[in-house]
Amino acid sequence: MGKSLFGTDGVRGRANEWPMTAEMALRLGAAAGRYFRQDGSSAHRVVIGKDTRLSGYMLENALTAGLTSTGLNVFLLGPVPTPAVGMLTTSLRACLGIMISASHNPHTDNGIKFFGPDGFKLSDQAEAEISDLVAGEIEPAQAHNIGRAKRIDDGRFRYGERIKGTFPAGLRLNGLKVVVDCANGAAYRTAPDVLWELGAEVIAIGVSPDGKNINAGCGSTHPQACAEAVVAHGAHVGISLDGDADRVMIIDEKGQVADGDQIMGLFASRWAAQGRLRGGALVATVMSNLGLERYLDARGLRLERTAVGDRYVVERMRAGGFNLGGEQSGHIVMTDYATTGDGLLAGLQFLASMVETGKTASDLAHQFETVPQMLKNVRFGAGQKPLDAASVQAVIADSEARIAGKGRILIRKSGTEPLIRVMAECEDEALLHEVVGGIVAEVEAAASR
Repeated sequence: MGKSLFGTDGVRGRANEWPMTAEMALRLGAAAGRYFRQDGSSAHRVVIGKDTRLSGYMLENALTAGLTSTGLNVFLLGPVPTPAVGMLTTSLRACLGIMISASHNPHTDNGIKFFGPDGFKLSDQAEAEISDLVAGEIEPAQAHNIGRAKRIDDGRFRYGERIKGTFPAGLRLNGLKVVVDCANGAAYRTAPDVLWELGAEVIAIGVSPDGKNINAGCGSTHPQACAEAVVAHGAHVGISLDGDADRVMIIDEKGQVADGDQIMGLFASRWAAQGRLRGGALVATVMSNLGLERYLDARGLRLERTAVGDRYVVERMRAGGFNLGGEQSGHIVMTDYATTGDGLLAGLQFLASMVETGKTASDLAHQFETVPQMLKNVRFGAGQKPLDAASVQAVIADSEARIAGKGRILIRKSGTEPLIRVMAECEDEALLHEVVGGIVAEVEAAASR
């Protein structure tokens, strides 16, 4: 089976359809258990967290059965942000961490993300080996070596204390009115509590999960909800998280949205001025706006680009010794504090910048002028390969020739959904709309055949 079971962010799909079935979750748990029990130790343990999706109960129970059947002891955290799993994996000396979440996707999807004992996501090689084990016969543990499961009731509190510790000592959020949109997801209790405990006046929205409303018209993929609340309440700033709280959008006091590029630009310039930016570079993906690259270059800083996916950002950061990276979508990775993207952590760092500088959110959240950018998604069916069609290849080649010297085109298959993502940047907005529209139309036509 190899790496094909895993996408760019673990295993993901529609709940109760392959590969997001209880049977597959059980086999994944057993395979992961066997992989991490290869040294024959009986002391191995695994940490499992989840977001608020209805299907999380099913997958949590199935994973627990598979893991304990191969001898691992399981600590169940319940609903916690994804970065809490990375943090608690190391804190609890576990050999494996698992987060059950489909991040910003609707409740009908779910996913399983794996973290190694160092709190970082597993390597491609480790995922491929687990996939091979799933495809074969998995040897169970002997009866006396079956693992145990225990619920950890204070996981979110442990994470909350750790995250508050990243906020500069001596600073408080007194006098700041903050809207936080938790997307009816994993941070629905933690984020409002942390902000309130640091002194902010908190207006919390998206904090009534029912198993089916995660990311529904709220959160970082729908920041308008947070923007409207900021304006309605006269708040100083808004923090809009996604379903598993590993990404964030910042809303200024005027209701304007700042994406990950703007936030990373702010952090990079401030950290560089403070002598904290290692390697003089920010690591981001090919999706980040050209405006960010120009902004950094003007300050003597570099933009190191990677393939799309926060795992690739983190891999480059670790390989190059960099400590700041992320994605335009709002994954902000600060390895001085965390092993993966952390929306609440990024939000706190932004608030710290407001307190330290005395500037408004609008002064800080819009660091550079973006080059006009357009992103369109085209959904395709099972087994289809629209990008292989000769007609699609022809229109892409023609579009690249038209935009040459004026911008760039990036077309890729999503690693988490059956989507073709068509992105282009060009200072000539009319040409931008033409090339993106032409490519999308041809991909849609190929996907319908």
